[in-house]
Amino acid sequence: MDISSFFSGWPSLARILLVGAPAYMLLLALLHFAGKHSLAKTNAYGLVVTVALGSALASAVLTKQVTLADGVVAITLLLGLQYLLSTLISRWSWAQGFLTQKPALLVRDGLLLEDALRRERVTESEILAALRQSGIDSIDGIGAVVLEADGSFSVIRTVGPSPSALKDVKGAESPQ
Repeated sequence: MDISSFFSGWPSLARILLVGAPAYMLLLALLHFAGKHSLAKTNAYGLVVTVALGSALASAVLTKQVTLADGVVAITLLLGLQYLLSTLISRWSWAQGFLTQKPALLVRDGLLLEDALRRERVTESEILAALRQSGIDSIDGIGAVVLEADGSFSVIRTVGPSPSALKDVKGAESPQ
């Protein structure tokens, strides 16, 4: 085995240190200006941007063909697009409907909603795991389980007569 797989020389390590520290500091500064919502993983596009930012930073730090300036431009572009998308979504309902997924009701009043489970491609085992993670040992008496737009589950112990927290949830318009 060739030693260069383990160590390619001091210049390579020096480049990582010299590019990595400023790239990281610039990323933090750009994230500060872009706002808290820039890394929110509440929708698919938030997760994509988070992964893409990590990839851009790693490329700038580890790839000799990508300069620090290239990395900064890529990160700025991604954060700018994220800012634009979140602004569109927060201001215009058509953008929200087009660019985001609605949460989906999977359990109502302790009953699994089989059609919703099939439509969202969720198994009963995943619902039971969400209940266990919430410290609940039985589906009986659970008000609702919602598959959120980011793929996580929300477990609601009781649902009142007009649950405002469910107003944007697909399938919660009327009790099943």
